Amino acid sequence: MSVESVRRFLKDRNCDIPIMELPDSTATVAEAAATLGVEPGRIAKTLSCRLSDGRVIILLMRGDARLDNQKYKSFFGCKARMLGAEEVESVTGHPVGGVCPFGLKEPFPVYLDSALKDFDTVYPAAGDRHAAVCLPPDRLQDVVSGTWVDIAQDRIH
Repeated sequence: MSVESVRRFLKDRNCDIPIMELPDSTATVAEAAATLGVEPGRIAKTLSCRLSDGRVIILLMRGDARLDNQKYKSFFGCKARMLGAEEVESVTGHPVGGVCPFGLKEPFPVYLDSALKDFDTVYPAAGDRHAAVCLPPDRLQDVVSGTWVDIAQDRIH
């Protein structure tokens, strides 16, 4: 059902982004990177968070990035609180490991960490533990009407 909601979401926006339905798991960053044959940073992991006022937001980050709690608090005005695994699917409509910013159960604000722009293409999930899409970060931002933010820990190269 969840991949179908992603398919409808993309079709409703006239997006010609193919959904890759894969035999191997893409549920974790490591599994997705291995299954897709890409470096972990190209996986656009999706985090579901609840703000202090109860609103849910969706964050997309590089697969190899960690959330910087100070940056998050500075931007959102509260400590980061991830949705519990038991509520993720009921809130987003997608199972843990398949959560993505497409075809959500209801529209939530979507934020994309600017470090995703380090790549020409990224791979967010597509509503299932065996599904993903590939697109440029700016196209991802456009499709989900997302807001660019800087919430990842600084990377030391």
